Amino acid sequence: MAKFAIDLKSGDIKNEAELIVGIDLGTTNSLVAYIKNGQAEAVKGKNGKSTLVPSVVHFSPEGKIVVGDAAKEKLISDPENTIYSVKRLMGKSYGDVQGVQQYFGYQIIDNDTESLVKIRVKDKFYTPIELSAEILKALKNRIEEELDRVVSKAVITVPAYFNDSQRQATRDAGKLAGLDVLRIVNEPTAASLAYGIGLDQSESHTIAVYDLGGGTFDISILRIQDGVFEVLATNGDTFLGGDDFDRAIVDYWTAENKLDSTQINADKELSQALRLQAEKAKKALSSESEYRGEVNTISCQITREQFDELIQPLVDRTIACCQNALKDAQVQLADIDRVIMVGGSTRVPLVRESVGQTFGQEVYDKVNPDEVVALGAAIQADILAGNQKDILLLDVTPLSLGIETVGGLMDIILPRNSKIPTRVGRRYTTSVDGQRNLKIAVYQGERDLIQHNRKLGEFILKGIPPMPAGLPKVEIQFILNADGILKVKAEELRSNVEQEIEVKPTYGISEEEMALMLIDSIQNAADDMTVRALLEARNEANNIVLSAERFLGQNQEILNEEEIATTRSLTQALRDAVAGTDKDAINQAMETLNTYTAPLAHRAMDFALLEAMKGKQI
Repeated sequence: MAKFAIDLKSGDIKNEAELIVGIDLGTTNSLVAYIKNGQAEAVKGKNGKSTLVPSVVHFSPEGKIVVGDAAKEKLISDPENTIYSVKRLMGKSYGDVQGVQQYFGYQIIDNDTESLVKIRVKDKFYTPIELSAEILKALKNRIEEELDRVVSKAVITVPAYFNDSQRQATRDAGKLAGLDVLRIVNEPTAASLAYGIGLDQSESHTIAVYDLGGGTFDISILRIQDGVFEVLATNGDTFLGGDDFDRAIVDYWTAENKLDSTQINADKELSQALRLQAEKAKKALSSESEYRGEVNTISCQITREQFDELIQPLVDRTIACCQNALKDAQVQLADIDRVIMVGGSTRVPLVRESVGQTFGQEVYDKVNPDEVVALGAAIQADILAGNQKDILLLDVTPLSLGIETVGGLMDIILPRNSKIPTRVGRRYTTSVDGQRNLKIAVYQGERDLIQHNRKLGEFILKGIPPMPAGLPKVEIQFILNADGILKVKAEELRSNVEQEIEVKPTYGISEEEMALMLIDSIQNAADDMTVRALLEARNEANNIVLSAERFLGQNQEILNEEEIATTRSLTQALRDAVAGTDKDAINQAMETLNTYTAPLAHRAMDFALLEAMKGKQI
């Protein structure tokens, strides 16, 4: 099979040795690694101090975007324009994170829909994909400076529990950063590879990977046999990590100094300063018995014993997750061959001791826990580059496959480089009341708009029972067999109406054409993202306009004239914004309308409940 090294600066295909890098896109820190003289090595920055790039993005008053250590310094002085822990938001809607928004120093927008979250910085709205792309660009620049060559291909790791939308969001972030993401690899798989587990296909192992990072915890039970990594079970908590250890220390200092926690949370600069001081204390207590510091005359003192007592409930939660994972995997403690420790927070002595006691064996932590996932990703990348001849690679899809959605967007169902044979399903619904037919158009390619991709075929799912928009549940399945034949099946789950089509995705496309399609997608990623963001904002806004009109029609009797007039005026302002081409203006108009109508909607709900309960006894 021919291979192409893509120079994204010139757009040329170059003939040089294949280089694919491994990237750990982390909640707190991110790293990039590659194989140097046969060994995986994480890349340090220009100063040579650390391999870690803080996953922090700062927007300066001049509009400059800064990533890493320089951005982290702005967490105290400019928290509203400094974004951290963006990985926690990948593939999430506002409903998924609204209970913990107070922990973020920046503004997450409540758009009252199931759409993916947006982060507001000044008058602009960013998606987690765009922010993650900035971190990936910084990593790409770091390794290009190290090697003095263009790097265009990468393997990126994600938690084993990431769903399809979170994995696709990670791929999109890579593309936006100018990277061809050849494979999304589970973090526990990468950690195993870093320890050499799974490279010898004659061996079989059952291992536990305990991963406690800055913002997330997960435990994965893996079975490795014949070079195949099978995740038997995964468990964890996407809002539990070293950040929570820091928060426990801050809460302790707040109580000890008799401070008002509400006032501290309201003072973003002070709360960030205390958070950073707590992080220093946590690190110091890994090797010392006591820590002493000060923030704005606030005494910051804590002992190892006090710290252990504070975090014991948090560590116990991770142990409960471990026990649940073992139960789900249907394996006994005696079946676990090794316990691998991943993430900087596993340096905390209480964590290591508790995990060792739970599994009844010494934990594996000889490889730097901050770097182990990135190093494993580099090994996986080296395998993909064909440099480890004794390891078998399964066949993969050469180009992404998906369907057309509202506005001419391409929704990828089967991403490029997915292993085959495979079966993937996703659920959709109707966008018009009473819709009886649904056209399913199947496309192949890497661009965000279907007009830039290759149409493979289409069919119509007929006979959907007439229902309000959003009620029908249409499941679309892509079944790709080992010969590359794709069967697309659509079924309306409430009525069991179904239809299918069969196509051959790669027919008529040469290796060179595929490479050029890929170059085209990466070079146009920024423009594609801009167009996609505008179309998605318009689609979302149109739904909100319909909801607002329906709300006014149904609740005239409980709204006064001013409320009705203001809602109509804001709805018209949103219509006007939709007619334009500024997605930030659309998002601004949506936010304004939602903010105004939210209390009205709550009042309407209370009124409806009172009406429903009239004459009834509880």
